[in-house]
Amino acid sequence: MDEKATGAATLKALRVRRGLSLADTARVLISISQRLGRPGGSLPTVAGLQRSVARWESTRPSLPDAHHQLLLAHLYGRTPAGTIALGVGSDFAELLDALAHLGESATRLTELRSMLVRTATDQGGGMLALLSTNVQAGLSAALADPSLADDEVVPALSAVVSDVNAQVGSLPFVRLQLLLAPALEACRRLTADAVPEALLPRLRGVSVAAHTLAGRLAFETRDDVASRALYTVATREAGLLPGPWRRATVHMSHALTTLYSTQGLDRARTLADAAVRDACGGGSVVVRARAHALRAEIAARAGEQRQAQAALGLARYDLECDHSGDPAASSFSPGHLRGFEGVCELYVGDAARAHDRFVKAAGAMVAPREQVQRAITATDQALARIRMGDPRSAADLLHECVLGMATTGGRVPSIRLRRARRELRPWRREHWAVDLDDHLMDVLGS
Repeated sequence: MDEKATGAATLKALRVRRGLSLADTARVLISISQRLGRPGGSLPTVAGLQRSVARWESTRPSLPDAHHQLLLAHLYGRTPAGTIALGVGSDFAELLDALAHLGESATRLTELRSMLVRTATDQGGGMLALLSTNVQAGLSAALADPSLADDEVVPALSAVVSDVNAQVGSLPFVRLQLLLAPALEACRRLTADAVPEALLPRLRGVSVAAHTLAGRLAFETRDDVASRALYTVATREAGLLPGPWRRATVHMSHALTTLYSTQGLDRARTLADAAVRDACGGGSVVVRARAHALRAEIAARAGEQRQAQAALGLARYDLECDHSGDPAASSFSPGHLRGFEGVCELYVGDAARAHDRFVKAAGAMVAPREQVQRAITATDQALARIRMGDPRSAADLLHECVLGMATTGGRVPSIRLRRARRELRPWRREHWAVDLDDHLMDVLGS
């Protein structure tokens, strides 16, 4: 009840700060509902909704349902002046905190945030929507005079990069580029100028994350020249930080994009080997596990079964170690490792075992952020079914992949889908194969 009391008190404080009575709040929520295309009749009367608002703020508060949460999000996702503000310190951030105290799940709150970020980009909003008004003022002052940068600027930029990264799979990659671009430019300008010395290491860490993500987004939008340039900057910036594990993460992201943007495996292998060297330099056991898994995949694609299995063994060993205090503990998991195991089995092992690994890997990928990886895993699973002699079942699975890619727009899932479709050519005259081609044409135009 203490948690719920905190949530109720926060909701009341938000309302009072806006100068809204209970009846005013009810009327505003009904207006928002109508603006969103929901008829006013779907809500109670002002008096009825006023009682609901009072219950949310009472001594024994209830949690607003999903519909009312969305309305509250649109109310507090804008400043009193009408601009969208979703960042740390904003009323919207306080609303999410209140709902968490009232018992809402982290998954639902992530979905709610994604809806508001999508609204911001629908209306042409950019990075400023992800910052509170106070932070906007501080960042503007720092860009005009870097010596004025304070302790709020770096966490705010970091939050923007994290926010954009969290929307991968939920928003088109072009929109994510537009959201990230101002933060990227701010990192460039601030690291190049005389910011206070105490802020520089943290700022450089944000710059590494921003440039790495920007490299990935440029790859996804098929701008491979820009992608390589961004990874080059990220690698250089990471090399100036203590702990080589950060540079290892850059190498791994770069290796994966290189794998699909150049011919042959040599360049990707060079980057994966560099990632392993940096990861073994210490700092993060989880990053080391991921680097070994990537090396295993590249070895398997080259037909090197013994090397692939050896690298997988090292990845499993690292994942079994104690990860308490690991700076990248959530970046790689047993579920992710099963996906790498499946790819290795697909290329140098048994298709049935590969299929089993892919099923388990997909089952572990439930976060919105993992939609792209889930689509990749599903296409690989379809390839395994083809090689197991079940092409029709593979085609059924590829229908789901088409829908997933229509949402995410991922370049790698698209490449994997085309590869799987090529392996179905012997059955191209079957009606189920024709249905798949029609689906591809309808949804992807390819």
